Amino acid sequence: MPVMSLEMMLKELEQDRSLREPDQLQRRIEALDRLEACLIYTPDEKDEAESTLLRQAQAISAELEAINGQLYESIRRKIQRGDGDGGLYEWATASSEVGRPLDQLNGVGYDYLDVLVSGTLQFDEPDESIASLAPEMVFYQPTPARYVFDLIRHAELKNGDVLIDLGSGLGHVSLLAAICTPAQCIGIELEAAYVACAKKSALALNVSNVTFIQQDARLADFSNGTVFYLYTPFTGTILRDVLDRLKREAADRQIRVCTLGPCTLIVEKEPWLQAMSTPEIDQLTIFRSI
Repeated sequence: MPVMSLEMMLKELEQDRSLREPDQLQRRIEALDRLEACLIYTPDEKDEAESTLLRQAQAISAELEAINGQLYESIRRKIQRGDGDGGLYEWATASSEVGRPLDQLNGVGYDYLDVLVSGTLQFDEPDESIASLAPEMVFYQPTPARYVFDLIRHAELKNGDVLIDLGSGLGHVSLLAAICTPAQCIGIELEAAYVACAKKSALALNVSNVTFIQQDARLADFSNGTVFYLYTPFTGTILRDVLDRLKREAADRQIRVCTLGPCTLIVEKEPWLQAMSTPEIDQLTIFRSI
């Protein structure tokens, strides 16, 4: 970035005191993204002006990160003492993306809500090595936070519901749903290292209505589930077996199946399910059994 452009940007960020207000999280994260582009640049050591601007960018970045850190810790403490969701859902519903009709979301990707969730929930990375993926298993990626909040909103999770997240990974969906709703939430995950991290996060946050189980989804107990979530955790015969099991569950009671990713187009073909919106692989789709 040219020195003059960088100087103008830093002056703008320094003088904008509204950025320091707690409720300006999204703008702070956007500012931090802009600053990050500057901080990866190595200035000419002989150019004092460039070095000075880099130090200024580092100072502003540290200041904004500290403000965000205080916000995350405040929300975290409220969750730990059982004071609702600590405001997480309010932050989510303030987003321009969350709450829009399911067929109007803007595709799979991450945004400032993921930074908020990560900073608040503080998921650990696995200490152990991750096992190689078996055939038909899909590489783990967490569901973007805005889709989790849309799942919470549109599935209308309430007391008496049991959400089962198939392929729960580090536990983002199950844990957020347990924090933001009275539903019982269960994460089913084959990778033991992910399950250990998810359990650690739930314990640290004192969230009691979530359970994480290390198990093959084809063998898991679905008997209490009312809502099932799949972010395309597997394909082929594994997905076929799981859908056949869900069909048997739906013979006894109405269930909802929520999908994101390529598995949506497979689930759409199930005659025992009806989509509540137009199914698309880059949109959250909720199906009801019929």
